[in-house]
Amino acid sequence: MLFRVSDSGEERKVVILMRNDLKMSKGKIAAQAGHAAVGCALAAQKRDKKNFEAWMSGGQAKIVLKVDSERQLFEYKAVAEAQGLTVVTICDAGRTEIAPGSYTCIGIGPAPNSDIDKITGDLKML
Repeated sequence: MLFRVSDSGEERKVVILMRNDLKMSKGKIAAQAGHAAVGCALAAQKRDKKNFEAWMSGGQAKIVLKVDSERQLFEYKAVAEAQGLTVVTICDAGRTEIAPGSYTCIGIGPAPNSDIDKITGDLKML
């Protein structure tokens, strides 16, 4: 069952779920969040123009929340995909702080705030 919001003018956002268990530095977290935000924007520009354009014209809100494990990251990914939301997965190349192939975060959206909040509303800010 999809929980799609009609075009009521609701604000859109991108939410990035960052793995807290990897203990990345602030700079590494910022880089990974950047990868997720750009990935979401490019994916939505191709497959979800309505939400992409509303997000672009509305200030491009981005929120970073924390999850505690890779398993939890993929559980949220599955739910978001089942709801038809744009989701990108970021896998690190391993050139700096963490092992190659580590999944660091996912980006969800852009989508109406309420659609994303139904999935991630229980998570805390990073």
